Parts: sequence; C-alpha cells; structure tokens
Amino acid sequence: MTRKTSKDFRPEVLDLFDKYVHGLLSRRGFLNSAAKYAAGAVTAELLLEQLSPNFAMAQQVPASDARIQARYVEVPSPQGYGKLRGYLVQPAQGRGKQPTVLVVHENRGLNPHIEDIARRLALDGFIAFAPDALFPLGGYPGDEDKARDLFPKLDQTKTRADFIAAAQYLKSLPQGNGKVGVVGFCYGGGIANYLATQLPDLAAVVPFYGSQPSAEEAARIKAPLLLHYAGNDERVNAGWAKYEEALKAAKVPYQAYVYPGVEHGFNNDTTPRYDAAAAKLAWQRTVAFFNQHLRNSIS
Repeated sequence: MTRKTSKDFRPEVLDLFDKYVHGLLSRRGFLNSAAKYAAGAVTAELLLEQLSPNFAMAQQVPASDARIQARYVEVPSPQGYGKLRGYLVQPAQGRGKQPTVLVVHENRGLNPHIEDIARRLALDGFIAFAPDALFPLGGYPGDEDKARDLFPKLDQTKTRADFIAAAQYLKSLPQGNGKVGVVGFCYGGGIANYLATQLPDLAAVVPFYGSQPSAEEAARIKAPLLLHYAGNDERVNAGWAKYEEALKAAKVPYQAYVYPGVEHGFNNDTTPRYDAAAAKLAWQRTVAFFNQHLRNSIS
C-alpha cells in the first residue's frame, strides 16, 4: 500500500479534516463539504478513509518486544473520577531508578498510537505512563469515531484531576527516580501546558501543538518547556504569541519550534498529516530534552 502524505490532499480538505477531528464538524458535515473536492473514483468517503488513522502500518514497537515490560495499571484519583487506568511501560532491563514520563493522548483516548508512543519512550530508557481519559466511560472503544463522540461527555475538571493524579503516581513510583516529565499531543498538548501551571515540581514539559493557558496561569509555571508547533496550524498557533509573552514575563525557561509547511498532528504517523522529517527532528529534540532534565536522580 502506498502511504499518502498531506501533499496528496488539497489544503481545504485538510482543513475540513482538522475541524472534523476536533469536533467542529460532524462526519456528515465533513462528507458534504469535502464532496466538492472529490473527483472521479475518489469520493468524499474515500477521502475520509484515506485521512483516518492506520495503526497497524505505523506501529514501531510491538507490545511483545522483549526489550520492554508493558502492563495496564489502575491508580486511585480521589479528586477525579475515583480511579484512572493507564498503560505503564518500562525498559526490561535497567540499572538503578529510571526517569518517568507521563504521556497524554489526543482527544480520542488511549488508542494504539499513544500506546506505541509509550513503548518508544521505554526503548529510550524512560518509564512511560499513558492514562486513558475515557476510562470512566468504558475506556477507548477501539473506534476513532466512537472515541471522538465520547470525549465531550467527560467532565474535564475531573479528567484534569486524573492527570494530576497520574503525574503524582509517577513521582512516587518505586522504580522511578522521582523526576517526572510530560509529553502531550493536541488535546494532550493542552493538558501538558495545564499540568505545568498546576505542578511546580514537574521536571520537563513537552506540548505538541497544544492549546495555551492564560497569562495569569502561565505565570505559575516553573518547569522548563519544549514547545512544538506546526506551521500550517492557524487554529492553535493563534494563541502562541500571547503565551510566549507571558512566559518571557514570568521568566519561564522555554524552547519553542515551529515546523514550517507541516500540518497539525505532524507527529502522528498513523495519518497522512504525518511529516517524517519534522516528526523525527521534534522527537530527537524531545528525547534530548528529557535526557537533560530527567536523568539526574534526586537525593
């Protein structure tokens, strides 16, 4: 199967898909609007199918990989829904206590792509924990459309409390070194920014194309930030200038990169919006950032 890229689609279709993914357009709305850009055998239905995730094609680290240990765990969250469930992955072999990273998914819950991200981090020598925000509603349903429909039913105040509990779980994990980093994508990028405003003891925070907190919230950030933005992402990038101004005013240490010519979601290698060069560079920067800030054990 030939893998399609964002260049195989008109910008208008990519914009429609972005609205659909983020709940701003229904499936029917996408199909009706995309029909004008369909031609010949390429129907609006086919366009949607081509743009939707293909998890099997993109998997980099199988769950059975002998270099990692992976399992699902449940963690108490008194301030959230009462209990959260997530995917805990760690190197199969390691000396001493390992640094930890909280992985926050997009607005579809703990799907196979995010589990693969957690396994990739384990291969890089981190203990990764990826909670499923949809656990209170039965968990990721195995279908992206169903997951997207479930997401608005979450109480985001409780969901955010669950992610705080997840970070605290990692901080006290016996096999961890006590330092916690966060990486999040899209919705998860917004949660990563949010956690930075709530948890002053986070050691490193990496939002990928995430929504930004207010200037007042940003003033509370203590953790170093590494921010990744897509060049062709007007919706998210609209908030970056004010966020950067607030970070500078609060003297928050940060690095920010805008990857020109790529789409929102460029790191997600399950869809055509993926950009291999930008994703590789952003991931290299992310791992180096975590190595810099998480590797030294606390006393």
